[in-house]
Amino acid sequence: MSAPLHKARPAGQGRALPDTQQGMRRRNLSRVMHTVRDEGPLSRAAVASRIGLTRAAVSTLVDELIRTGLLEELGPERPGRVGRPGSALAVSGRGPAGIGAEVGVDHLAVCAVDLRGEVRARAVRHVANRDRSPEPVLGELTELIHRVVAEAEGEGLWPAGLAVAVPGLVARDARTVVRAPNLGWLDTDLAPLLPAKLPLTVANEANFGALAELWLGEDTPRDFLHVSAEIGIGAAVMVDGRVLHGNRGFAGELGHVPVWPDGPSCACGGRGCLEQYAGEEAVLRAAGLEPGEDRVGLLAGRAEQGDAAVRRALHDAGTALGIALTGAVNLLDPENVVLGGALSGLAPWLLPSLRSELARRTAGPPCPVSVSALGPEGPLLGAAHSVVRGVLDDPAAVAERG
Repeated sequence: MSAPLHKARPAGQGRALPDTQQGMRRRNLSRVMHTVRDEGPLSRAAVASRIGLTRAAVSTLVDELIRTGLLEELGPERPGRVGRPGSALAVSGRGPAGIGAEVGVDHLAVCAVDLRGEVRARAVRHVANRDRSPEPVLGELTELIHRVVAEAEGEGLWPAGLAVAVPGLVARDARTVVRAPNLGWLDTDLAPLLPAKLPLTVANEANFGALAELWLGEDTPRDFLHVSAEIGIGAAVMVDGRVLHGNRGFAGELGHVPVWPDGPSCACGGRGCLEQYAGEEAVLRAAGLEPGEDRVGLLAGRAEQGDAAVRRALHDAGTALGIALTGAVNLLDPENVVLGGALSGLAPWLLPSLRSELARRTAGPPCPVSVSALGPEGPLLGAAHSVVRGVLDDPAAVAERG
């Protein structure tokens, strides 16, 4: 039987703990967890040194975290140090796990990530979800969730919460999809259609992709603009390590920024949107190709072979991206622009025209543009890690049940 479930906080939103003795204890438990997770294995003395608490205080906190299964002792530290060796501490490979899920236009995916950040179970189903009603789509997603949870429980894990990435606008309640044009969904509360026992967070796929980049990327700055795409194009604005949600939670809809206002109509109701020039289907259409299951693979393969029509389509898509990004860069002044999602697989052919357009139109010095190593995995990993971070940020929510 699964252990009781931890209530995950909304993605990217820290929770302020009260300045009371209880609040201080909760913060210190979190500091211990993050320190061991980021730098471990470590002894109690090493943890105390790093977070500035006494060894006695840290030992009390560590004992509580071991008792509730969040930390484990690995035995004496390696020899060669002066004094009596301490017992090395590590984040447990059992216990709470984050369940991440993604609803794509042409796929569903679910994974389980443990507190160490390792993917322990995964399931993917390729299925056309465009214009399907939410009920059957989320029914199939629920089947995948149950499969992943069962596999994770077989390895001694239990689900601490569920985070779902969707290609659309999500209300501030973190459960209602207000509008997902490429799915055809409007004002859909996902909570009644997903496993009731799992605390739920729903967010735009670009936001989860940006969080994954922040947490898992190499030397990622805390202020950047993350752009991701498949059929649609989304963006997330990271400011000091936090997602900028906007007044209604809709910030980051880069795909519906007009590039040429008199251009083709878009599913959002506008005309000339970026998606009509740089989305996967738009690029395939411009290259004269029929969409298949692996659109990015098809485009990349043809581009590598020197297909002039494909390379021209990708060049034009890069130009459109550069135009759309210019407004965001001039307005927000990010430290970096990161291309993620499907765009990362097409970067060699998109970047030259994108960078050229951005440099030509940006008021200040050119903004660096990098490519995410996470690629299309970013949103799914970001979703699962958001639940894990919720446990690390407030392990007392688990410890108090011990």
